[in-house]
Amino acid sequence: MSGMPTGPYQEWARQQLGFEYKNIQLLITALTHRSYVNEHKKSVHEHNERLEFLGDAVLELVVTDYLYHNYDEPEGILTSWRAALVNTESNADSGESLGYAPLIRMSRGEKHGNNRAHRQMLANAYEAVIGSIYLERGYAAAAEFIAKHTISKLQSILDDGSWRDPKSHLQEVSQRVDNATPVYRVLAEDGPDHDKVFTLGVFVAEKKMGQGIGPSKQVAQQQAARAALAAYKQRVNRA
Repeated sequence: MSGMPTGPYQEWARQQLGFEYKNIQLLITALTHRSYVNEHKKSVHEHNERLEFLGDAVLELVVTDYLYHNYDEPEGILTSWRAALVNTESNADSGESLGYAPLIRMSRGEKHGNNRAHRQMLANAYEAVIGSIYLERGYAAAAEFIAKHTISKLQSILDDGSWRDPKSHLQEVSQRVDNATPVYRVLAEDGPDHDKVFTLGVFVAEKKMGQGIGPSKQVAQQQAARAALAAYKQRVNRA
């Protein structure tokens, strides 16, 4: 910690969390990527993966507890709602809105990584920050943070149906509206084998209804299905 500029971390904690850390190293570690430790082995010895492990468990428990006590739904429904709330995209969005990205310590190489890698880093750091809050202030403080930045998204998830598997949902909608089953087709493959980016389109009755891009065909299909669902929603609204 000698020479470590703690000011920006405490300032972020004051603004976003409403308190200062007694042990600011917890927050700094929560925002330290493994690559930074590999690049500074003599001076830095801990990255955020242990805190991420802890924070992930706290996040899931708090969300599960909230859903159990507030909704009388079957296990399968509650599981789907929880998955939508705590998945990588949701956590990355929370991290982005919290504005800690400039404070994440990473290697020079990671700073030039692609958007997908940075989104994953934001999501992992979000769980690690939860872990740091839990250790610094206890369960109640961590639960309050999670309620504000994760559980608060629940109503919009329920309203837009994004908690449902988009491919299954699209199949239901397309069969009901067009009496046809969606077909997914690869439109493009870019990048080297170890870092492929796939572009897929989803077609209903030979009409392209949506397009998605992702690091795998499955992810691209899900994105395309979401786009198609949005198109169907617009069609219904215009009718």
